Amino acid sequence: MLKQVEAGVLSVAYEESGSSNGTPVLLLHGFPYDIHAYDEVTPLLVSAGCRLITPYLRGYGPTRFLSPDTPRSGQQAVLAHDLLAFMDVLAIPSAVLAGYDWGGRAACIVAALWPERARGLVSGGGYNIQDIPGSIRPQAPENEFRYWYQYYFHGERGRAGLEQNRYEFCKLLWTLWSPNWHFDDATYKQSAASFDNRDFVAVVIHSYRHRFALIPGDPAVENTELLLVAQPPITVPTVVLDGGGDGVSLVGGSEHHDRFFTGPYQRRVIPVVGHNLPQEAPHDFAAAILSVI
Repeated sequence: MLKQVEAGVLSVAYEESGSSNGTPVLLLHGFPYDIHAYDEVTPLLVSAGCRLITPYLRGYGPTRFLSPDTPRSGQQAVLAHDLLAFMDVLAIPSAVLAGYDWGGRAACIVAALWPERARGLVSGGGYNIQDIPGSIRPQAPENEFRYWYQYYFHGERGRAGLEQNRYEFCKLLWTLWSPNWHFDDATYKQSAASFDNRDFVAVVIHSYRHRFALIPGDPAVENTELLLVAQPPITVPTVVLDGGGDGVSLVGGSEHHDRFFTGPYQRRVIPVVGHNLPQEAPHDFAAAILSVI
C-alpha cells in the first residue's frame, strides 16, 4: 500500500512491506525509473525478515514539493538530504541503503558523510559520488558517446525535447541502457507514469546541468557539495554491482573504484544485465543486500 509522509522539503510517497521489527532496508531508484524496479526484489527480502521501504525520489510519481519556492534541484546533495530527512521522519536511525543511478548516489553520499546512518551499502555502478570539478576533463570517445543524453539536456532544445517526448525519450534510454533486457510495454508503462510528475523535467534538467557545473545548486546544501569535492571514502560494508551489459556506464564500470571503499568491500559483475540492476537481476540484487545485513 502506498503511503505519504512529509519529510524535509517534500511530501514523499513510498511503499513499505515486511516485518516492522526487521532490518530496515531502503531501496532507491534512479533515472528514468521508479519504485517498480524493486517489485521482484521486495518479496525476496520480506521472506528473509527485512523491513522494506521504497520511496519515489523528488520529481517522480506522487512525491511532491511542499512549497513552490523550493528550488527544483536534482543535484546530488539534495538527494542525500532527502534521504536523511525521510529516515528521520520514519525514525530509522540506521538502515541498509541500496540503490543505483540517482538512488545509488544518494545512498553513497549518506554512507560516506553520515556512516552511522548506513548499516551497509549496495551500490549499482560503484562509487556514484560525482566529481563535479573534474567534470570538465574529457573522457575517452567510447565513453563520451554514452553521455549524449546528458549533453542534450545542457541546452534548451534538450529541455523542450524531454518535456514534449518524455515517454518516448525515456523508453529509448531503457532500450539503450539495457540492450539485453526485453521488457514489454506494460512493464515500461507502469514506471513511465511516474514521469508525469509536474516537477520531473525541471529536476532532471537541473541534475544533468549541475553535475557539469553549468548552473548553481540549491544554497541549502552547498556545504554538503563542498564536502563531496574531496570524494570522501565510504567505510561501511559495501557490495558494488555492475551489469555486464550496461549501455550507459563507462567502459569497465566500477573496476577501479575500490580505492574509494575503505571498509569491507566486494564487487560483483552480473553478466548480460544492463543498467536497471534490480529489475533485471532481482535475485542477485537481493542476495547483495542480504550479504551486508
